[in-house]
Formats: sequence, structure tokens, C-alpha cells
Amino acid sequence: MHVSRKMFTRTVWLLGLVSLFTDMASEMLYPAMPLYLKSIGFSVIGIGILEGLAEAVAGLSKGYFGQLSDRSARRAPFVQWGYLLSALSKPLMAVWAAPLWVLGARAADRLGKGIRTGARDALLSAEALPGTRARVFGFHRGMDTLGAALGPLLALAYLWQFPGQYRTLFLLAVAPGLAAAALTLFVRDKPAAITPAPRPGFFSFLVYIRQSGRAYRRLLGGLLAFALVNSSDLFLLMLLKHHGVSDTALIGFYIFYNLVYALAALPAGWLGDRWGVKAALVSGLLAFAVVYGGFAVSSQWWQFGLLFFLYGIYAALSEGIAKAWIGHLTPASEMATAVGAYEALRSVAALLASTLAGLAWYRFGPGLLFGLSAGLAALIALYFILKVRAFGPPAGGNQK
Repeated sequence: MHVSRKMFTRTVWLLGLVSLFTDMASEMLYPAMPLYLKSIGFSVIGIGILEGLAEAVAGLSKGYFGQLSDRSARRAPFVQWGYLLSALSKPLMAVWAAPLWVLGARAADRLGKGIRTGARDALLSAEALPGTRARVFGFHRGMDTLGAALGPLLALAYLWQFPGQYRTLFLLAVAPGLAAAALTLFVRDKPAAITPAPRPGFFSFLVYIRQSGRAYRRLLGGLLAFALVNSSDLFLLMLLKHHGVSDTALIGFYIFYNLVYALAALPAGWLGDRWGVKAALVSGLLAFAVVYGGFAVSSQWWQFGLLFFLYGIYAALSEGIAKAWIGHLTPASEMATAVGAYEALRSVAALLASTLAGLAWYRFGPGLLFGLSAGLAALIALYFILKVRAFGPPAGGNQK
């Protein structure tokens, strides 16, 4: 028990609770998002473009605000303002059904994520030791994903009573979002160990990538390659609809996936600390390949259940592990920039991935889309095995 308290500090618990409430708000809407967007006239290609653009806005801002957090030697204000913007923007999608308005509201929500992500992950990394970092990020992902399971449960209960009332659901989602924003007021910065530097340019995180260590650049290259084949989870939900799954069952599958993810995230972090982050992430990529290959040929409900279980395992072995790996390769004073640069370029890749996925679905159908994604993910796993090492130089400088 003493070890657990020491590993999961007050800041780690606070950020975990903040993420729980924020994802509760976001995931109340996520399973209903394709249903709502289709109800106001979006096509499958339009949904892919909307999600890709929203993620690109978030990602590019993550690069800038991550570096701004490092240069200002502050974390808490970015966390606080980022979560507040996301909480306030969610209900705006229900105010007006015009495509540009919906895009703007969705982009504002994602901009809030862009403002907070680098600073939040730098806080988490600073609270951990190298031997506990994967578990700290795993715990945070578990709390985040527990909220992602509770949110759809609330949405399911609401839509059971009020079928098709999507706009009211968007308005209700503001409550847990505001609870998360209130909790961020208790997050405190540690005394700065560096002198604040001048404000960066919006794209100056690209300069950081060029000047960073070889191991970080190789890790970044592999993660971005995977982002290009990992389209929005909305396509998984649309695949279920393609096979005739009801709206209620669709949300049920998504809840199941998030519960598996939430329960597996901390054990996955333990495995990352014990086996090494490379072994954990490669295992996650191979699980992704199996899942997408399975979705390409499956049509039965029990097959979908098994695949969503494996998809939860993949998720637990991916995002938190990737950020712990970045923390192993990056000095603490550069962590927000390193995470922000990764998230910036990953979101540009998400724009391309979701747009191309929508086009591939429209032109060739879902089977080819999911089968090709599976094969490419397996090749990317091989790249990680051969080309990327797990630890960098001691904190304080990057090896060129």
C-alpha cells in the first residue's frame, strides 16, 4: 500500500479524476456522434473529414501549446484552460445543425485538448520514476477510460427513454465536463527548475523534432506511420451498423470495449515497466492487426464481442505506453514539447487516415479498408522491433 500511495501521488489522482469526468462527457456523445451527424445530413465521407479536421486542429495546437508550456515553465494554467474550453464547447454542437457550425464546435472541443495535453502529460511524467512511468500513464489511461465506459452507459440509459433526442444529450454532457474543469483548480505547478524562455512560433515544435535525439525521431516515425493506418473509431461503429447491429447494441459494444480498456490499462502499464515499453507497444500493435483483420471478415455478434475485447487490450498497450516511452527518451524540461510534437503530427496523420478511410469505404467497401490496415500495422510492429530502442540518454540532454 505504501508503494501505491507513493507511485500515485495527489497530482496523479487529480489528473486521473479530471480525465474520468472529461471522458464521461465526451463519450456520452461519441457513440451517438455518427447517428447524430447522419441525422443532420452528413455522409460517411463527411463524417471522416469532420473527425479528421477536428483532430488536426487539436494536434497542431498540441505542438504549439506543449512547447509554450515548456518555455514558460508552467503546466497548471494550460491544464485548467484546456479542460474548461472542452467543457463549454460540447453543447454547442446541438445549437445549430449547419455543417460549418458543427465543425467549429467540434474543433473548439479538440482545441481544448490541444491546450492541455502536453502540459498534463509532462505533469504525469514528472510524478513518476523511470521504473514506474508506464504504470502512472497506465493508471491515468485507466481512469480516463473508466469515464469513457460510464459516459456511453449514461447515453444508453438516456436514449432508451428518449430515442433520437441527440441534441438534448449534447446539452447534458456539459455537467461532467464542468466538474472536470473545477477539479483542475486544485492542480498545482511544482517550482520551476528552468528559466522561462521566449514564446515559440506556432510551428517551432518542428525545429525541436529536427534537433531531438535519433531514438525519439525513430519512435516518432513509427508512431506516425501507425497513426496513418489507424482511422477514427467511428469507422468501427459504422461497420457494426453496416452489419445491421442496432443502436442500443452498438453502444453496448462500445461500453464493453472501454471497460476492457479501463481494466487492462494499469496491468498493461505494469507489463510496460516489467517487460519494457517496446515489448508492450509491439504486442499492442499486433493485437490491433488481429482485430482489424478480424473485422474485415466477421459478421456475427459473438465475433464482434471477441474483437472488441482484443481491441481494449490493444488500446491499453498503446497510448499510455507510447507516452511512457517518450518520457524515457526525453528530458523532463522538454516533455511537453516532445508529447505535443508527437500529438501534433499524429493528428495531421489522423486527418489523412480518417479521410482516406472514408474514401476507401465509399469506393471499395469496409473489407478492404480493415484488411489493409491490419497488414500495415503488422509491418509497423516489425519496424519497432528492428529500429527503435526503449531508453535514451540521461535527462538533461538528447543524443543526436
